[in-house]
Amino acid sequence: MHAAIKPTPPKYAIVTPVRDEAFYIRETIKSVAAQTVTPTKWVIVDDGSTDGTGEIIDEFAKSFDWALAVHRENRGFRSAGGGVVEAFYEGYNCVYDGDWDFIVKLDGDLLFEADYFERCLIKFLQNTELGIGGGEIYNRVGGRLLKEKNPQFHVRGATKIYRRACWDGIDGLIRAPGWDTLDEVKANMLGWKTCTFADIHVVQLKSTGSADGSWKNWVKNGRGSYISCYHPLFMAAKCVRHIFAKPYLLGAAALFWGFFSCYFSRVEQISDENLKRYIRQQQLRKLMLRRSIWN
Repeated sequence: MHAAIKPTPPKYAIVTPVRDEAFYIRETIKSVAAQTVTPTKWVIVDDGSTDGTGEIIDEFAKSFDWALAVHRENRGFRSAGGGVVEAFYEGYNCVYDGDWDFIVKLDGDLLFEADYFERCLIKFLQNTELGIGGGEIYNRVGGRLLKEKNPQFHVRGATKIYRRACWDGIDGLIRAPGWDTLDEVKANMLGWKTCTFADIHVVQLKSTGSADGSWKNWVKNGRGSYISCYHPLFMAAKCVRHIFAKPYLLGAAALFWGFFSCYFSRVEQISDENLKRYIRQQQLRKLMLRRSIWN
């Protein structure tokens, strides 16, 4: 009697942009190094860190032939939204023509189990229409792990896995705030499915937006929504909802300012008219309590 032959798992490459993550990056390195399915390549891009992050990733890259450290000059400030995508693409340029079936954008402040990528890849194998996926994000708050609340179609930018055919179809990421929603909306518009895997967990060691501060983070979210051509009625409803969520009033006010102030400063929006119509159509359907990707 012959033993069953275990199928060869799909190949995946990881790109991790980091800036001043010396306090957390070792935990992420340990998590990736322990994976039951090893990446074909992991490129960690130091985006001008000043806290020793560069030295940590250099030390790690010497230990594994599938790890590569890339360094960018310090621009002198943290560039919200666009900066992380620019750093991502510097790493992606090292793997774009490589042997992989999935490309992963992974943050440098995460902790996850050794079978994280194996379980995620199984999800993709089970559903050929799944284009973008990733684990459910949990934050440590007061000694407890609390789940981040997001629409089901949304996969947090901290851990995004793209099927290669979907990645090619959406033509990559925009270099601006809102990139981590536009990619999924465009994928859905093109017929792909996107979702967070509720049964696969990731612990984010640093709270979302903490590097920028609460006010700046919510302003950035509002600005990203404007750039992504969110419908004004949808944004108004979103601001009202955030009045009753922490940080009370502050988040709603910052979100409102970040979005509606862009009309006066004439911030450039996405130029894809088909995508713009699709986004607003889906948001209006949500407001009318009809089926939408935002449900």
